[in-house]
Amino acid sequence: MRTNRKSGVETRKPAQVRLTAALDQIFSAVILAGGNSSRMGRDKVWLEVDGQRLLARQLERVRAAGAAEVFISGRADTDYSEFSGQVVWDQFVGAGPLAGIERALAAAASPLVLVLAVDLATMSADLLRRLVASCPTPVGVVPRVNGQLEPLAAIYPKSAHVLACAQLEGGNFAVRDFAERCGQRGLSRIIELPARDAPHFANWNSPAEIKPPTN
Repeated sequence: MRTNRKSGVETRKPAQVRLTAALDQIFSAVILAGGNSSRMGRDKVWLEVDGQRLLARQLERVRAAGAAEVFISGRADTDYSEFSGQVVWDQFVGAGPLAGIERALAAAASPLVLVLAVDLATMSADLLRRLVASCPTPVGVVPRVNGQLEPLAAIYPKSAHVLACAQLEGGNFAVRDFAERCGQRGLSRIIELPARDAPHFANWNSPAEIKPPTN
């Protein structure tokens, strides 16, 4: 930051403006951790990354990105007391990640909710901050990398809660359809990310896919 001597007005370089926007954005976050992990063979929450539980790692990432409050979308039969986050339980049981998003949108005190799947283990706080910085309240953002939408590492407005409920009640549990509908209704916009960001969206579905994160 520097001050213009003639006007006395403080000015910022573009990078500083973007960072300030990210820091000033008020948003909530939810970690989607309620899946069955059938292909993994055990609950992904308890996988360890550099000696840290995967869920703890993701909670740390969204807090580092600036989340004002954090929710854990969890399983009814699991104790999450060792983690610092408010647990929300699916109202639409068996409806997958969209049910967790619906609960977070309902519970959030902020106008925006950052959604992050627990198994996106290579996600970085820096990329999440970039998403936040590109998000004009009250409109969310859904990233697209190499032509692929990434609706489980995205930001949705609280106003999309009605849309989520309607889709779930209609029996459509596809999160990608929800993301597309948010875009069609002007509730979110798609942002294109460079191909170099693709590794951050690799998810751990089976033991063979577990790889040490690079950050």
